[in-house]
Amino acid sequence: MTEAALILRKAESFQVPALVADVGPEATKRFFEFFTVPIRNKNTRIAYYHAIGQFLDWCQRAGFQGLEDIEPITVAAYIEQNSGSAPTIKQHMAAIRMFFCWFTEKGILAMNPAREVKAPRFSRKEGKTPAFGRDQVRMVLDSVDTSHLVGRRDKALLATLAYACSRISAVVRLEV
Repeated sequence: MTEAALILRKAESFQVPALVADVGPEATKRFFEFFTVPIRNKNTRIAYYHAIGQFLDWCQRAGFQGLEDIEPITVAAYIEQNSGSAPTIKQHMAAIRMFFCWFTEKGILAMNPAREVKAPRFSRKEGKTPAFGRDQVRMVLDSVDTSHLVGRRDKALLATLAYACSRISAVVRLEV
């Protein structure tokens, strides 16, 4: 891929925040590397891009002129004022911490201002989605009309989902 094609592809997918672009071309290159080299999962890449973008936009609105002006107290203030849920704040903090770690390792910044900042504690012992009770499962299964083939198929799928605690994608891929 040519240099021009690579630059075009970069511009299509990600915009470089002004605080990063103002540091210079090396910082811009490292910014793009951050989202392609250490982060393999596409969804994580997108979530981290949004989190870092929100943080850097907030810093710019707060009057910071460059990345080197950001200090640990800046990161802590952003986390304190963030109105997201605890898991969202933890994700933002992980993204910010990893971003600054990358820039520190690559020599763009002298120190990682997010290294010492703690995210709120959060632990999920129970999932967000409530599970069906035994009576609810029985009521759903009994409501399926099994007088035709489609109904029997649907009941079998629903029963497999309920009793195997599996995802629909896994059940659909089952082979007899």
